[in-house]
Amino acid sequence: MSIESHSNVVIGRQEFAEGDSVLLVDRRGRRYMISLSSTENFHTHIGIISHSDIIGQAFGSRLHTTSGHVLLAFLPTLGDYVEEMNHPTQVIYAKDLGAILMYGDIFPGATVLEAGLGSGALTMALLRAVGEKGRVISFEIRPDLLEKAKANILAGNIDLTNLEIKIKDVYQKLDEICLDRIILDVPEPWQVVTEAALALVPGGIFLSYLPTILQVHQLQEALVEDPYFELMETVEVLVRPWSVTHRSVRPAHRMISHTGFITTARKCTAKASKTQESPLTTHPESQQPS
Repeated sequence: MSIESHSNVVIGRQEFAEGDSVLLVDRRGRRYMISLSSTENFHTHIGIISHSDIIGQAFGSRLHTTSGHVLLAFLPTLGDYVEEMNHPTQVIYAKDLGAILMYGDIFPGATVLEAGLGSGALTMALLRAVGEKGRVISFEIRPDLLEKAKANILAGNIDLTNLEIKIKDVYQKLDEICLDRIILDVPEPWQVVTEAALALVPGGIFLSYLPTILQVHQLQEALVEDPYFELMETVEVLVRPWSVTHRSVRPAHRMISHTGFITTARKCTAKASKTQESPLTTHPESQQPS
């Protein structure tokens, strides 16, 4: 049976091996992520466990510390890894990464331009989605972030073969053409709209992730003004966990509310003039049934 590594999912084996990332969870739900090395020990307030005692155990094992406490051991999901990895910059978390992949319609074989690279969380999600035949081009203006982001991506067991990183300002002229998708995590995406319209394939999708609604409004104005973009849409994702026990069912005391707004637009053939109104975007109330 062959053993293949794809993203942070290990295909073809069911036991932990040297170098694997492991997510340890205690009885109170506290999480610890470690990289296995046979010479190391993991120290916690509930005891010590040797890495060598984890290596060779099945995924999902119940392990005991020196003080008798139980730890569950899993291979981390991509969402787990993004939350626990080193964050030199603000990171996009799982709830928004999933929505970006769906609203951006990131598909196997796609060519995707992203800016900026940051901690590498979005890059990892994009690389997994485009697959072996796809390509991700990542712009970053801070050279000091590159090695940290690469280290995060490699530690997440994701291949860098299909990733091209450029030290470049996305607000400048784009030399790239025939892009299927443009995904932006930058503060002024409206500066990219005109160049994005030229770089995207017909029907391509422009997506921006922004923290404030005032930024979204300025982006929307730029998209409406541009003759090529239609079907503008803005959403935010709110996650409300629930506590389900034998005696009660209730919302959790804390929820993950606002983190960012996701705005999408699709490239069309140009309008006859920049002043020509689009019934799809200019007057949405006109679409309401009479």
